Amino acid sequence: MLTKNDIAPDFALSTTPDQKISLQELKGKNVILAFYPADWSPVCGDEMSLYNEMLGYFKKYNAEILGISVDSKWCHMAFRQGRKLHFSLLAGFEPKGDVAKKYGVYDDKEAQSGRALFVLDENGIIQWSYLSPTGINPGADGIIEALENITKKKNITKNN
Repeated sequence: MLTKNDIAPDFALSTTPDQKISLQELKGKNVILAFYPADWSPVCGDEMSLYNEMLGYFKKYNAEILGISVDSKWCHMAFRQGRKLHFSLLAGFEPKGDVAKKYGVYDDKEAQSGRALFVLDENGIIQWSYLSPTGINPGADGIIEALENITKKKNITKNN
């Protein structure tokens, strides 16, 4: 699994049937990558709903969140609509798990992404990562703490 100070591998994944998002497009923003096993599973639904509720906090830190699983773009569309999510879910469907593998969080045994979080700074450097047990919602405390640390570091650098 990639850890602090690793350069986040770039990717371009489908968010809708006719749109893709690349990590490169988000340079200049802090980015939260939330890898999760599957749309429609109870823990994943609760986790993504929590992050949806936290969007206002994330925006205060100039952060965008992206959910990533191996489900298809069509499944993501239905899941986003069903859960009323207001952030992008990216389909790591083809080639299956490729992005999760690059980040070291693909579960070969289950053929799905592990439940993992990465917080990247504005330059695409990982500032925090966490691999959660599959059946446990990792919450948002670690994400907020990482975003606060990025902001503190940026302010110290700016003031020196």
